[in-house]
Amino acid sequence: SASASASALTSTQRVIFGVPMSPEVYAIALVYFVQGVIGLSRLAKDFYLKDELHLSPSETALILSISQAPWLVKPLWGFLSDSVPIFGYRRKSYLMICGAIGCLGWASMATWVDAPATAVVAFTLGSLSIAFSDVLIDSIVVTKARGEEQGVSGSLQSLCWGSVAIGSIVSSYFSGSLIESYGSRFVFGATAVFPLLIAGASTLVQEKPVPKSEVMSRDSIFTDFKTMTGKLFQVAKRRDIWAPAFFVFLWQATPSAGTAMFYFNTNELGFSPEFLGRVAFLRAFAALGGVALYNGYLKRVPLKKMFLWTSILGTALGSTQLLLVSRMNLELGISDKVFALTDTAVLTVLGEVSFLPVLVLAAKICPEGVEATFFAALMSLFNAGGVTSEFLGAGLTQSLGVTADNFDNLFLLVLICNVTGLVPLAALKLIDEVKEDDVVHVDVEKGD
Repeated sequence: SASASASALTSTQRVIFGVPMSPEVYAIALVYFVQGVIGLSRLAKDFYLKDELHLSPSETALILSISQAPWLVKPLWGFLSDSVPIFGYRRKSYLMICGAIGCLGWASMATWVDAPATAVVAFTLGSLSIAFSDVLIDSIVVTKARGEEQGVSGSLQSLCWGSVAIGSIVSSYFSGSLIESYGSRFVFGATAVFPLLIAGASTLVQEKPVPKSEVMSRDSIFTDFKTMTGKLFQVAKRRDIWAPAFFVFLWQATPSAGTAMFYFNTNELGFSPEFLGRVAFLRAFAALGGVALYNGYLKRVPLKKMFLWTSILGTALGSTQLLLVSRMNLELGISDKVFALTDTAVLTVLGEVSFLPVLVLAAKICPEGVEATFFAALMSLFNAGGVTSEFLGAGLTQSLGVTADNFDNLFLLVLICNVTGLVPLAALKLIDEVKEDDVVHVDVEKGD
């Protein structure tokens, strides 16, 4: 009978993370895997800008910040794919284009790019590929989960998150040793292969062509865009929306000394690419630990309390970097490498624990009717905070005269960046109106 054959088909169907695997689910997992594994290039970018373009820490931070621009306008990519189908498709065609754009950007880095200006363009193409495909695949996941029972929907989110995590772990394990053995350009060449998986995944997506009668005119598209932005601004005017949203931005926007510390670790302490790859590998596992810790023990803690204590703990534990900069760790009998590994593990766990409440807060304040667009807008605001953090860090690094070989004021730079981490606490009352009643289970954490 038909039902018997259907059950037989189901019994032979592979199930991963509780999700029955179909070609479309494989496509979803593949795109999320690429989001994680594309991190293979992260360390190569730092070494390339430092060693081959001979840029200062502030210049490197500036270039890396500018290249994140595609992450700041995520709602635009969603609107574009919804309103302007290409070759009759809203998702498949754009995924194919994203794969091609990413491949072009990284292949350019592997071959002919040899100046800061062209490096910015190539890095931005890489970011555009992942940011746009992230919006597309999220919309496919939402469509797939709609109508499913909560268990299957949650399992689908776990599959997405697991795919990102596996990609991150794989890429971090190999990132440093490949740079040491073959150089940054080789790593860029290897990275160029991964966006092609996004293009390949597009062939597995089940999508019906958009009927020509539904294709919108240019005037209609413009009208819809005005309507969407009007709705967003109308909603954003409400204090219970803009106040927590501003807090989300502020939480992420305090200055960062990350790039200056990278130069110190490599030029002063002599950390090799392979060792920094191991640090990244440990960071990937520590991030998993942070998510498990939050979901297991902390998700019921009120948001204000979470933000207060993670901020205070973050400043206290972040100050341990001052021991490394002042070389006091050696006086305490702790080697540089052991100190760096331990510090990374602890700070990464804390970083995840402090980031996940931001996702919860964002989910709680999204108004009905514009949830998807508004959540994308909030994540863009969060990413804008991260870019602001890098810009401020670059400005401070430049002002304090920290260069590739002068770290006299690095202690002061790290101290300022740490202390300013407490500034968002002054705005903690902005989230007073957020309801604390429902527990939001966090499964997926992405972002470039």
